Amino acid sequence: MGQSNQKVYDGSVDHFGSNGDPCCGDSSKRGIYYLRDPVLCKGLKFSAQERENLGLRGLLPPSIRCLESQMQAVIENIDRLEDSLSKYMYLRQLQDYNQNLFFKVLMEHTDKLMPIVYTPTVGLVCIKYSLIFQRPRGIFLTIQDAGRIYDVLGNWPEKEVRAIVVTDGERILGLGDLGANGMGIPVGKLALYTALAGVPPNKTLPVTLDVGTNNEKLLSDPYYIGMRHKRIRGREYDDFIEEFMEAAIKRFGRSCLIQFEDFGNENAFRLLKKFQERYSTFNDDIQGTASVAVAGILASLKITDLKLSQNVFLFQGAGEAALGTADLLVMAMEQEGVSRVEATRRIWMVDSKGLIVKNRETGGITEHKARFTQEHEHLTNLEDIVKTIKPTVLIGASAQKGVFSESILRTMAENNERPVIFALSNPTDKAECTAEQAYTFTEGRCVFASGSPFDPVTIEDQTFYPGQGNNAYIFPGVALAVIECGVHTIADQVFLVAAKALANQVKQEDLEEGRLYPPLKNIRDVSVQIAAKVAQFLYVEGMATRRPEPDDKVAFLRSKQYTADYEMATSHRHPVTSKGLHH
Repeated sequence: MGQSNQKVYDGSVDHFGSNGDPCCGDSSKRGIYYLRDPVLCKGLKFSAQERENLGLRGLLPPSIRCLESQMQAVIENIDRLEDSLSKYMYLRQLQDYNQNLFFKVLMEHTDKLMPIVYTPTVGLVCIKYSLIFQRPRGIFLTIQDAGRIYDVLGNWPEKEVRAIVVTDGERILGLGDLGANGMGIPVGKLALYTALAGVPPNKTLPVTLDVGTNNEKLLSDPYYIGMRHKRIRGREYDDFIEEFMEAAIKRFGRSCLIQFEDFGNENAFRLLKKFQERYSTFNDDIQGTASVAVAGILASLKITDLKLSQNVFLFQGAGEAALGTADLLVMAMEQEGVSRVEATRRIWMVDSKGLIVKNRETGGITEHKARFTQEHEHLTNLEDIVKTIKPTVLIGASAQKGVFSESILRTMAENNERPVIFALSNPTDKAECTAEQAYTFTEGRCVFASGSPFDPVTIEDQTFYPGQGNNAYIFPGVALAVIECGVHTIADQVFLVAAKALANQVKQEDLEEGRLYPPLKNIRDVSVQIAAKVAQFLYVEGMATRRPEPDDKVAFLRSKQYTADYEMATSHRHPVTSKGLHH
Protein backbone atom coordinates (compact mmCIF):
# COMPACT_ATOMS: atom_id res chain seq x y z
CA MET A 1 0.00 0.00 0.00
CA GLY A 2 1.43 3.42 -0.89
CA GLN A 3 0.51 7.02 -0.45
CA SER A 4 -1.12 9.09 -3.16
CA ASN A 5 1.33 10.82 -5.44
CA GLN A 6 0.86 14.55 -5.34
CA LYS A 7 0.97 17.04 -8.19
CA VAL A 8 4.45 18.14 -9.25
CA TYR A 9 4.86 21.28 -11.31
CA ASP A 10 6.82 20.61 -14.48
CA GLY A 11 8.02 24.14 -15.10
CA SER A 12 5.48 25.30 -17.68
CA VAL A 13 3.40 28.23 -16.45
CA ASP A 14 0.62 27.81 -19.00
CA HIS A 15 -0.35 24.34 -17.78
CA PHE A 16 -2.68 25.63 -15.10
CA GLY A 17 -6.09 27.15 -14.82
CA SER A 18 -7.05 29.85 -12.35
CA ASN A 19 -6.89 27.56 -9.32
CA GLY A 20 -3.83 25.54 -10.35
CA ASP A 21 -5.96 22.63 -11.54
CA PRO A 22 -4.97 21.13 -14.89
CA CYS A 23 -8.65 20.63 -15.75
CA CYS A 24 -9.65 24.20 -14.97
CA GLY A 25 -9.68 27.13 -17.34
CA ASP A 26 -10.36 26.41 -21.01
CA SER A 27 -12.04 22.98 -20.99
CA SER A 28 -11.29 22.54 -24.69
CA LYS A 29 -7.61 22.35 -23.78
CA ARG A 30 -7.92 20.21 -20.69
CA GLY A 31 -6.68 17.03 -22.39
CA ILE A 32 -3.28 18.43 -23.26
CA TYR A 33 -2.65 19.19 -19.60
CA TYR A 34 -2.77 15.47 -18.84
CA LEU A 35 0.00 14.91 -21.36
CA ARG A 36 2.12 17.81 -20.13
CA ASP A 37 1.85 17.00 -16.43
CA PRO A 38 4.49 14.36 -15.54
CA VAL A 39 2.51 13.14 -12.53
CA LEU A 40 -0.83 12.73 -14.31
CA CYS A 41 0.52 11.58 -17.66
CA LYS A 42 0.17 7.88 -18.49
CA GLY A 43 1.24 8.13 -22.13
CA LEU A 44 -0.26 5.30 -24.17
CA LYS A 45 -1.52 3.70 -20.95
CA PHE A 46 -4.59 6.00 -20.96
CA SER A 47 -7.62 3.78 -21.55
CA ALA A 48 -10.23 4.49 -24.22
CA GLN A 49 -12.66 5.67 -21.54
CA GLU A 50 -10.06 7.97 -20.00
CA ARG A 51 -9.20 9.42 -23.39
CA GLU A 52 -12.87 10.20 -23.96
CA ASN A 53 -13.48 11.66 -20.51
CA LEU A 54 -10.26 13.67 -20.27
CA GLY A 55 -10.34 15.21 -23.73
CA LEU A 56 -7.43 13.13 -24.99
CA ARG A 57 -9.10 11.66 -28.04
CA GLY A 58 -7.00 12.50 -31.07
CA LEU A 59 -4.11 13.75 -28.95
CA LEU A 60 -2.70 10.22 -28.72
CA PRO A 61 -2.37 7.54 -31.39
CA PRO A 62 -5.03 4.82 -31.04
CA SER A 63 -2.75 2.15 -29.57
CA ILE A 64 -3.21 1.41 -25.85
CA ARG A 65 -0.24 -0.06 -24.04
CA CYS A 66 -0.14 -1.91 -20.74
CA LEU A 67 2.44 -0.86 -18.15
CA GLU A 68 4.63 -3.87 -18.87
CA SER A 69 4.76 -2.96 -22.56
CA GLN A 70 5.62 0.64 -21.69
CA MET A 71 8.49 -0.50 -19.48
CA GLN A 72 9.79 -2.85 -22.15
CA ALA A 73 9.77 -0.02 -24.69
CA VAL A 74 11.86 2.08 -22.28
CA ILE A 75 14.40 -0.71 -21.86
CA GLU A 76 14.63 -1.27 -25.62
CA ASN A 77 15.21 2.44 -26.14
CA ILE A 78 17.94 2.39 -23.48
CA ASP A 79 19.60 -0.61 -25.11
CA ARG A 80 19.71 0.98 -28.54
CA LEU A 81 21.61 4.01 -27.24
CA GLU A 82 25.37 3.56 -27.34
CA ASP A 83 26.72 5.90 -24.66
CA SER A 84 25.81 6.40 -21.01
CA LEU A 85 25.18 10.15 -21.32
CA SER A 86 22.54 9.58 -24.02
CA LYS A 87 20.91 6.95 -21.83
CA TYR A 88 20.87 9.40 -18.91
CA MET A 89 19.28 12.10 -21.06
CA TYR A 90 16.62 9.69 -22.28
CA LEU A 91 15.70 8.74 -18.70
CA ARG A 92 15.71 12.37 -17.55
CA GLN A 93 13.32 13.29 -20.37
CA LEU A 94 11.13 10.35 -19.40
CA GLN A 95 10.97 11.64 -15.84
CA ASP A 96 9.94 15.06 -17.13
CA TYR A 97 7.20 13.53 -19.27
CA ASN A 98 5.93 10.51 -17.29
CA GLN A 99 7.16 10.43 -13.71
CA ASN A 100 5.40 7.22 -12.72
CA LEU A 101 6.80 5.26 -15.65
CA PHE A 102 10.31 6.58 -14.93
CA PHE A 103 10.21 5.40 -11.33
CA LYS A 104 8.47 2.13 -12.15
CA VAL A 105 11.20 1.21 -14.64
CA LEU A 106 13.91 2.27 -12.20
CA MET A 107 12.33 0.16 -9.46
CA GLU A 108 11.98 -2.91 -11.68
CA HIS A 109 15.39 -2.63 -13.38
CA THR A 110 17.52 -1.12 -10.61
CA ASP A 111 20.65 -3.14 -11.31
CA LYS A 112 20.60 -2.06 -14.97
CA LEU A 113 19.58 1.58 -14.58
CA MET A 114 21.12 2.75 -11.31
CA PRO A 115 24.60 3.10 -12.89
CA ILE A 116 22.97 5.40 -15.46
CA VAL A 117 20.87 7.46 -13.07
CA TYR A 118 23.68 7.71 -10.54
CA THR A 119 27.29 6.53 -10.29
CA PRO A 120 29.28 6.26 -12.42
CA THR A 121 27.36 8.14 -15.15
CA VAL A 122 26.40 11.04 -12.89
CA GLY A 123 30.05 12.13 -12.85
CA LEU A 124 30.00 12.72 -16.60
CA VAL A 125 26.56 14.31 -16.26
CA CYS A 126 27.92 16.88 -13.81
CA ILE A 127 30.88 17.66 -16.06
CA LYS A 128 28.46 18.28 -18.94
CA TYR A 129 25.57 19.70 -16.88
CA SER A 130 25.68 23.22 -18.30
CA LEU A 131 25.78 21.98 -21.88
CA ILE A 132 22.97 19.43 -21.50
CA PHE A 133 20.79 21.64 -19.26
CA GLN A 134 17.20 21.75 -20.49
CA ARG A 135 14.51 21.83 -17.83
CA PRO A 136 15.29 22.96 -14.26
CA ARG A 137 14.81 20.39 -11.52
CA GLY A 138 15.26 21.71 -8.00
CA ILE A 139 16.19 25.08 -6.53
CA PHE A 140 19.35 27.04 -7.39
CA LEU A 141 20.17 29.42 -4.53
CA THR A 142 22.94 31.89 -5.26
CA ILE A 143 24.94 34.08 -2.95
CA GLN A 144 22.91 36.98 -4.36
CA ASP A 145 19.83 35.46 -2.70
CA ALA A 146 21.29 36.07 0.75
CA GLY A 147 18.71 37.80 2.91
CA ARG A 148 15.73 36.33 1.05
CA ILE A 149 16.35 32.59 0.89
CA TYR A 150 13.06 31.84 2.69
CA ASP A 151 11.15 33.65 -0.06
CA VAL A 152 13.07 31.95 -2.86
CA LEU A 153 12.35 28.53 -1.34
CA GLY A 154 8.69 29.54 -1.44
CA ASN A 155 8.88 29.48 -5.25
CA TRP A 156 9.09 25.71 -5.09
CA PRO A 157 5.54 24.51 -5.87
CA GLU A 158 5.45 21.65 -3.35
CA LYS A 159 4.76 22.77 0.20
CA GLU A 160 5.21 19.47 2.06
CA VAL A 161 8.89 18.89 1.39
CA ARG A 162 10.28 16.33 3.83
CA ALA A 163 13.76 15.77 2.41
CA ILE A 164 16.37 18.06 0.85
CA VAL A 165 19.67 17.03 -0.70
CA VAL A 166 21.99 20.02 -0.95
CA THR A 167 25.43 20.64 -2.44
CA ASP A 168 27.67 23.63 -2.99
CA GLY A 169 29.45 21.76 -5.79
CA GLU A 170 32.96 22.15 -4.42
CA ARG A 171 33.98 18.48 -4.39
CA ILE A 172 31.82 16.49 -6.79
CA LEU A 173 32.76 12.80 -6.47
CA GLY A 174 36.46 12.64 -7.33
CA LEU A 175 36.12 15.37 -9.95
CA GLY A 176 36.68 18.48 -7.84
CA ASP A 177 34.97 21.86 -8.03
CA LEU A 178 32.10 21.78 -10.55
CA GLY A 179 30.11 24.70 -9.12
CA ALA A 180 26.47 24.82 -10.18
CA ASN A 181 27.04 21.76 -12.40
CA GLY A 182 26.97 19.79 -9.16
CA MET A 183 23.15 19.87 -9.26
CA GLY A 184 23.34 16.48 -10.94
CA ILE A 185 24.20 14.97 -7.55
CA PRO A 186 21.10 16.10 -5.55
CA VAL A 187 18.86 15.25 -8.52
CA GLY A 188 20.34 11.76 -8.76
CA LYS A 189 20.33 11.11 -5.02
CA LEU A 190 16.68 12.03 -4.66
CA ALA A 191 15.69 9.83 -7.60
CA LEU A 192 17.18 6.99 -5.54
CA TYR A 193 15.32 8.15 -2.41
CA THR A 194 12.15 7.37 -4.33
CA ALA A 195 13.17 4.34 -6.39
CA LEU A 196 15.01 2.52 -3.61
CA ALA A 197 13.15 3.52 -0.46
CA GLY A 198 9.81 4.79 -1.73
CA VAL A 199 10.10 8.36 -0.45
CA PRO A 200 7.36 10.17 -2.41
CA PRO A 201 9.01 12.37 -5.07
CA ASN A 202 6.78 15.34 -4.32
CA LYS A 203 8.29 15.40 -0.82
CA THR A 204 11.86 15.78 -2.05
CA LEU A 205 13.80 18.87 -3.13
CA PRO A 206 17.24 19.07 -4.79
CA VAL A 207 19.14 22.26 -3.87
CA THR A 208 22.38 23.78 -5.14
CA LEU A 209 24.00 26.57 -3.15
CA ASP A 210 25.93 28.56 -5.74
CA VAL A 211 28.67 30.60 -4.12
CA GLY A 212 30.85 30.67 -7.23
CA THR A 213 33.56 28.31 -8.44
CA ASN A 214 37.34 28.22 -8.57
CA ASN A 215 37.23 26.07 -11.69
CA GLU A 216 38.76 28.32 -14.37
CA LYS A 217 37.48 26.08 -17.15
CA LEU A 218 33.90 26.63 -15.99
CA LEU A 219 34.38 30.37 -15.49
CA SER A 220 35.44 30.67 -19.12
CA ASP A 221 32.78 28.28 -20.43
CA PRO A 222 30.18 30.29 -22.42
CA TYR A 223 27.52 27.74 -21.49
CA TYR A 224 28.19 27.67 -17.74
CA ILE A 225 24.93 28.08 -15.82
CA GLY A 226 26.35 29.21 -12.49
CA MET A 227 27.75 32.37 -10.88
CA ARG A 228 30.84 33.59 -12.72
CA HIS A 229 33.14 34.50 -9.87
CA LYS A 230 35.53 32.83 -7.45
CA ARG A 231 34.11 30.97 -4.49
CA ILE A 232 32.92 33.08 -1.60
CA ARG A 233 34.66 32.09 1.64
CA GLY A 234 34.65 33.10 5.28
CA ARG A 235 31.90 34.90 7.13
CA GLU A 236 29.78 35.61 4.06
CA TYR A 237 29.75 31.91 3.15
CA ASP A 238 28.92 30.82 6.70
CA ASP A 239 26.08 33.33 6.98
CA PHE A 240 24.68 32.10 3.66
CA ILE A 241 24.68 28.45 4.81
CA GLU A 242 23.18 29.38 8.18
CA GLU A 243 20.41 31.35 6.50
CA PHE A 244 19.64 28.41 4.22
CA MET A 245 19.34 25.98 7.12
CA GLU A 246 17.06 28.30 9.08
CA ALA A 247 14.94 29.09 6.03
CA ALA A 248 14.55 25.40 5.13
CA ILE A 249 13.08 24.37 8.48
CA LYS A 250 11.02 27.55 8.73
CA ARG A 251 9.54 26.80 5.29
CA PHE A 252 9.22 23.00 5.54
CA GLY A 253 9.25 22.14 9.25
CA ARG A 254 11.60 21.16 12.07
CA SER A 255 11.86 17.53 10.97
CA CYS A 256 12.71 18.24 7.32
CA LEU A 257 15.77 16.13 6.53
CA ILE A 258 18.73 18.02 5.02
CA GLN A 259 21.38 15.76 3.48
CA PHE A 260 24.71 17.41 2.65
CA GLU A 261 26.51 16.22 -0.48
CA ASP A 262 29.92 16.88 -1.99
CA PHE A 263 31.06 19.87 0.04
CA GLY A 264 34.82 20.44 0.26
CA ASN A 265 36.60 18.63 3.11
CA GLU A 266 37.14 21.72 5.22
CA ASN A 267 33.51 22.80 5.10
CA ALA A 268 32.02 19.29 5.24
CA PHE A 269 33.39 18.40 8.68
CA ARG A 270 32.90 21.88 10.07
CA LEU A 271 29.28 22.18 8.93
CA LEU A 272 28.39 18.70 10.15
CA LYS A 273 29.73 19.50 13.60
CA LYS A 274 27.96 22.87 13.56
CA PHE A 275 24.50 21.64 12.52
CA GLN A 276 24.28 18.00 13.63
CA GLU A 277 22.72 18.72 17.02
CA ARG A 278 20.42 21.48 15.76
CA TYR A 279 18.88 20.01 12.61
CA SER A 280 17.80 16.72 11.09
CA THR A 281 20.92 16.53 8.96
CA PHE A 282 23.76 14.28 7.90
CA ASN A 283 26.65 14.35 5.45
CA ASP A 284 26.47 11.41 3.08
CA ASP A 285 30.13 11.63 2.03
CA ILE A 286 31.23 11.30 5.66
CA GLN A 287 28.51 9.21 7.29
CA GLY A 288 26.80 7.43 4.41
CA THR A 289 30.08 6.31 2.85
CA ALA A 290 31.31 5.22 6.27
CA SER A 291 28.18 3.18 6.85
CA VAL A 292 28.30 1.29 3.55
CA ALA A 293 32.05 0.70 3.88
CA VAL A 294 31.73 -0.63 7.42
CA ALA A 295 28.83 -2.82 6.29
CA GLY A 296 31.12 -4.37 3.68
CA ILE A 297 33.87 -4.87 6.25
CA LEU A 298 31.44 -6.50 8.69
CA ALA A 299 30.28 -8.83 5.92
CA SER A 300 33.91 -9.66 5.07
CA LEU A 301 34.44 -10.98 8.60
CA LYS A 302 32.25 -13.94 7.66
CA ILE A 303 34.90 -14.83 5.05
CA THR A 304 38.14 -13.92 6.87
CA ASP A 305 36.91 -15.42 10.16
CA LEU A 306 38.39 -12.53 12.13
CA LYS A 307 36.90 -10.21 14.70
CA LEU A 308 36.68 -6.59 13.61
CA SER A 309 39.26 -5.59 16.23
CA GLN A 310 41.72 -8.22 14.97
CA ASN A 311 42.15 -6.35 11.70
CA VAL A 312 44.66 -3.70 10.75
CA PHE A 313 43.11 -1.04 8.50
CA LEU A 314 45.13 1.08 6.07
CA PHE A 315 43.40 3.95 4.28
CA GLN A 316 44.80 5.43 1.09
CA GLY A 317 43.25 8.86 1.48
CA ALA A 318 42.33 10.86 4.56
CA GLY A 319 39.37 12.92 3.39
CA GLU A 320 35.69 12.80 4.25
CA ALA A 321 35.07 9.18 3.26
CA ALA A 322 38.18 7.80 4.93
CA LEU A 323 37.81 9.72 8.17
CA GLY A 324 34.09 9.00 8.41
CA THR A 325 34.74 5.28 7.90
CA ALA A 326 37.57 5.28 10.43
CA ASP A 327 35.36 6.95 13.05
CA LEU A 328 32.60 4.41 12.51
CA LEU A 329 35.08 1.52 12.69
CA VAL A 330 36.27 2.83 16.06
CA MET A 331 32.66 2.97 17.26
CA ALA A 332 32.06 -0.59 16.06
CA MET A 333 35.23 -1.89 17.73
CA GLU A 334 34.24 -0.19 20.97
CA GLN A 335 30.98 -2.16 20.81
CA GLU A 336 33.15 -5.30 20.61
CA GLY A 337 34.63 -4.29 23.95
CA VAL A 338 37.86 -2.70 22.72
CA SER A 339 38.92 0.65 24.17
CA ARG A 340 38.87 3.72 21.94
CA VAL A 341 42.64 4.03 22.25
CA GLU A 342 43.21 0.44 21.17
CA ALA A 343 40.66 0.70 18.35
CA THR A 344 42.38 3.83 17.02
CA ARG A 345 45.71 2.00 17.00
CA ARG A 346 44.27 -0.43 14.46
CA ILE A 347 43.76 2.37 11.93
CA TRP A 348 46.48 3.82 9.71
CA MET A 349 46.07 6.58 7.14
CA VAL A 350 47.98 7.88 4.15
CA ASP A 351 47.37 11.32 2.70
CA SER A 352 49.11 13.29 -0.05
CA LYS A 353 52.17 13.70 2.19
CA GLY A 354 52.48 10.08 3.20
CA LEU A 355 51.77 8.12 6.35
CA ILE A 356 50.03 10.18 9.02
CA VAL A 357 52.34 9.99 12.01
CA LYS A 358 53.06 12.17 15.01
CA ASN A 359 55.53 15.00 14.58
CA ARG A 360 55.49 14.62 10.80
CA GLU A 361 57.94 17.09 9.35
CA THR A 362 55.83 17.74 6.27
CA GLY A 363 52.89 18.73 8.48
CA GLY A 364 49.49 18.97 6.83
CA ILE A 365 47.69 17.19 9.66
CA THR A 366 44.35 18.83 10.27
CA GLU A 367 42.29 18.51 13.43
CA HIS A 368 40.23 15.70 11.88
CA LYS A 369 43.29 13.69 10.86
CA ALA A 370 45.14 14.29 14.13
CA ARG A 371 43.16 11.69 16.09
CA PHE A 372 44.55 8.97 13.80
CA THR A 373 48.24 9.89 14.00
CA GLN A 374 50.49 6.97 14.91
CA GLU A 375 53.88 6.58 16.55
CA HIS A 376 55.95 5.49 13.57
CA GLU A 377 58.57 6.67 11.14
CA HIS A 378 57.29 8.81 8.32
CA LEU A 379 56.94 6.81 5.08
CA THR A 380 55.75 8.26 1.77
CA ASN A 381 55.70 5.30 -0.62
CA LEU A 382 52.48 3.29 -0.42
CA GLU A 383 54.17 0.02 -1.33
CA ASP A 384 56.68 0.49 1.50
CA ILE A 385 53.83 1.36 3.86
CA VAL A 386 51.89 -1.80 2.97
CA LYS A 387 55.00 -3.94 3.48
CA THR A 388 55.73 -2.29 6.84
CA ILE A 389 52.26 -1.95 8.36
CA LYS A 390 50.99 -5.29 6.97
CA PRO A 391 47.29 -4.30 6.85
CA THR A 392 44.59 -6.94 6.61
CA VAL A 393 42.22 -4.39 5.07
CA LEU A 394 43.30 -1.89 2.40
CA ILE A 395 40.79 0.88 1.70
CA GLY A 396 41.07 3.33 -1.16
CA ALA A 397 39.30 6.67 -0.82
CA SER A 398 41.71 8.97 -2.61
CA ALA A 399 40.41 9.22 -6.20
CA GLN A 400 43.88 8.20 -7.44
CA LYS A 401 43.44 5.86 -10.37
CA GLY A 402 45.52 2.70 -10.18
CA VAL A 403 47.31 3.55 -6.93
CA PHE A 404 46.78 -0.06 -5.79
CA SER A 405 49.49 -1.39 -8.06
CA GLU A 406 50.21 -5.01 -8.94
CA SER A 407 53.05 -5.15 -6.42
CA ILE A 408 50.85 -3.73 -3.64
CA LEU A 409 48.06 -6.20 -4.37
CA ARG A 410 50.54 -9.09 -4.47
CA THR A 411 52.00 -7.93 -1.15
CA MET A 412 48.52 -7.92 0.39
CA ALA A 413 48.08 -11.51 -0.82
CA GLU A 414 51.47 -12.55 0.59
CA ASN A 415 50.63 -11.14 4.00
CA ASN A 416 47.02 -12.40 4.22
CA GLU A 417 45.20 -15.57 3.28
CA ARG A 418 42.10 -13.50 2.41
CA PRO A 419 43.19 -9.87 1.93
CA VAL A 420 40.36 -7.33 1.98
CA ILE A 421 40.64 -4.75 -0.82
CA PHE A 422 38.19 -1.86 -1.06
CA ALA A 423 38.63 0.50 -4.04
CA LEU A 424 35.89 2.96 -3.15
CA SER A 425 36.65 6.05 -5.24
CA ASN A 426 34.12 7.26 -7.83
CA PRO A 427 33.63 7.50 -10.75
CA THR A 428 35.10 4.34 -12.31
CA ASP A 429 38.13 6.07 -13.83
CA LYS A 430 39.14 7.20 -10.34
CA ALA A 431 39.13 3.71 -8.79
CA GLU A 432 42.33 2.66 -7.01
CA CYS A 433 42.25 -0.62 -8.92
CA THR A 434 39.79 -2.61 -10.99
CA ALA A 435 38.06 -5.76 -9.84
CA GLU A 436 39.99 -7.76 -12.42
CA GLN A 437 43.31 -6.45 -11.14
CA ALA A 438 42.40 -7.18 -7.52
CA TYR A 439 41.30 -10.76 -8.19
CA THR A 440 44.10 -11.50 -10.67
CA PHE A 441 47.02 -10.23 -8.59
CA THR A 442 45.74 -11.92 -5.41
CA GLU A 443 45.09 -15.20 -7.24
CA GLY A 444 41.37 -14.94 -6.59
CA ARG A 445 41.83 -14.84 -2.80
CA CYS A 446 40.95 -11.22 -2.11
CA VAL A 447 37.66 -10.01 -0.68
CA PHE A 448 36.87 -7.08 -2.94
CA ALA A 449 34.42 -4.18 -3.06
CA SER A 450 34.37 -1.00 -5.10
CA GLY A 451 32.58 2.32 -5.24
CA SER A 452 31.65 1.94 -8.91
CA PRO A 453 30.26 -1.18 -10.57
CA PHE A 454 32.61 -3.69 -12.22
CA ASP A 455 31.79 -6.66 -14.41
CA PRO A 456 32.16 -10.21 -13.07
CA VAL A 457 35.68 -11.65 -13.10
CA THR A 458 36.57 -15.29 -13.74
CA ILE A 459 39.74 -16.74 -12.18
CA GLU A 460 40.49 -20.43 -12.72
CA ASP A 461 36.92 -21.43 -13.46
CA GLN A 462 35.50 -19.44 -10.53
CA THR A 463 33.46 -16.35 -11.31
CA PHE A 464 33.39 -13.48 -8.81
CA TYR A 465 30.68 -10.84 -8.74
CA PRO A 466 32.34 -7.82 -7.14
CA GLY A 467 30.24 -5.97 -4.60
CA GLN A 468 29.59 -2.30 -5.19
CA GLY A 469 29.87 -0.37 -1.93
CA ASN A 470 27.43 2.24 -3.10
CA ASN A 471 25.97 4.70 -0.59
CA ALA A 472 22.61 3.93 -2.19
CA TYR A 473 22.47 0.91 0.09
CA ILE A 474 22.38 3.26 3.08
CA PHE A 475 21.03 6.77 2.59
CA PRO A 476 17.57 5.92 1.15
CA GLY A 477 16.70 3.59 4.04
CA VAL A 478 18.09 5.96 6.66
CA ALA A 479 16.16 8.83 5.07
CA LEU A 480 12.88 6.87 5.03
CA ALA A 481 13.19 6.09 8.73
CA VAL A 482 14.23 9.62 9.71
CA ILE A 483 11.44 11.24 7.69
CA GLU A 484 8.63 8.99 8.88
CA CYS A 485 9.74 8.95 12.53
CA GLY A 486 9.83 12.76 12.71
CA VAL A 487 13.47 13.00 13.80
CA HIS A 488 14.93 16.38 14.74
CA THR A 489 18.59 15.33 15.09
CA ILE A 490 20.50 12.34 13.69
CA ALA A 491 23.15 10.70 15.89
CA ASP A 492 26.26 9.04 14.45
CA GLN A 493 25.09 5.73 15.93
CA VAL A 494 22.30 5.64 13.32
CA PHE A 495 24.88 4.83 10.66
CA LEU A 496 26.36 1.94 12.61
CA VAL A 497 22.85 0.54 13.08
CA ALA A 498 22.33 0.87 9.33
CA ALA A 499 25.70 -0.76 8.57
CA LYS A 500 24.92 -3.76 10.73
CA ALA A 501 21.43 -4.06 9.25
CA LEU A 502 22.92 -4.07 5.75
CA ALA A 503 25.67 -6.59 6.58
CA ASN A 504 23.11 -8.94 8.14
CA GLN A 505 21.24 -9.11 4.83
CA VAL A 506 24.24 -10.52 2.96
CA LYS A 507 23.55 -14.24 2.49
CA GLN A 508 26.02 -17.09 2.34
CA GLU A 509 25.41 -17.57 -1.37
CA ASP A 510 26.26 -13.88 -1.89
CA LEU A 511 29.57 -14.32 -0.07
CA GLU A 512 30.41 -17.41 -2.10
CA GLU A 513 30.03 -15.35 -5.26
CA GLY A 514 32.29 -12.61 -3.93
CA ARG A 515 29.50 -10.20 -3.00
CA LEU A 516 29.76 -8.20 0.21
CA TYR A 517 26.41 -6.53 -0.44
CA PRO A 518 22.99 -7.89 -1.41
CA PRO A 519 22.22 -7.92 -5.15
CA LEU A 520 20.95 -4.57 -6.38
CA LYS A 521 17.75 -6.20 -7.60
CA ASN A 522 16.81 -6.63 -3.91
CA ILE A 523 17.77 -3.14 -2.79
CA ARG A 524 14.21 -1.84 -2.33
CA ASP A 525 13.46 -4.53 0.24
CA VAL A 526 16.92 -4.09 1.74
CA SER A 527 16.22 -0.37 2.21
CA VAL A 528 12.96 -1.06 4.06
CA GLN A 529 14.66 -3.54 6.36
CA ILE A 530 17.41 -1.01 7.12
CA ALA A 531 14.79 1.69 7.70
CA ALA A 532 12.95 -0.60 10.15
CA LYS A 533 16.12 -1.25 12.18
CA VAL A 534 16.94 2.45 12.21
CA ALA A 535 13.36 3.31 13.22
CA GLN A 536 13.55 0.84 16.11
CA PHE A 537 16.78 2.49 17.28
CA LEU A 538 15.26 5.96 16.98
CA TYR A 539 12.34 5.02 19.20
CA VAL A 540 14.50 3.20 21.76
CA GLU A 541 16.83 6.20 22.03
CA GLY A 542 13.97 8.72 22.21
CA MET A 543 14.87 10.47 18.95
CA ALA A 544 11.58 9.74 17.19
CA THR A 545 8.75 12.25 17.69
CA ARG A 546 5.98 10.51 15.74
CA ARG A 547 3.36 9.05 18.06
CA PRO A 548 2.04 6.53 18.66
CA GLU A 549 5.02 4.30 17.98
CA PRO A 550 4.07 1.73 15.33
CA ASP A 551 4.33 -1.87 16.50
CA ASP A 552 5.22 -3.28 13.10
CA LYS A 553 7.93 -0.96 11.76
CA VAL A 554 8.20 -2.67 8.38
CA ALA A 555 4.45 -2.52 7.73
CA PHE A 556 4.34 1.09 8.89
CA LEU A 557 7.17 2.13 6.57
CA ARG A 558 5.73 0.24 3.62
CA SER A 559 2.44 2.07 4.10
CA LYS A 560 4.28 5.36 3.55
CA GLN A 561 6.05 4.37 0.34
CA TYR A 562 5.43 5.72 -3.12
CA THR A 563 4.55 2.92 -5.52
CA ALA A 564 4.59 4.54 -8.99
CA ASP A 565 0.89 3.73 -9.42
CA TYR A 566 -0.84 5.53 -12.29
CA GLU A 567 -4.32 5.25 -10.84
CA MET A 568 -3.34 6.68 -7.47
CA ALA A 569 -1.58 9.59 -9.15
CA THR A 570 -4.59 10.41 -11.32
CA SER A 571 -7.27 9.83 -8.70
CA HIS A 572 -5.52 12.18 -6.30
CA ARG A 573 -6.40 15.04 -8.68
CA HIS A 574 -9.51 13.76 -10.41
CA PRO A 575 -10.95 10.35 -9.48
CA VAL A 576 -11.29 8.27 -12.63
CA THR A 577 -13.48 5.20 -12.46
CA SER A 578 -15.00 2.86 -15.00
CA LYS A 579 -17.87 5.32 -15.24
CA GLY A 580 -15.63 8.19 -16.20
CA LEU A 581 -14.19 11.34 -14.71
CA HIS A 582 -15.93 12.92 -11.74
CA HIS A 583 -15.61 16.68 -11.62
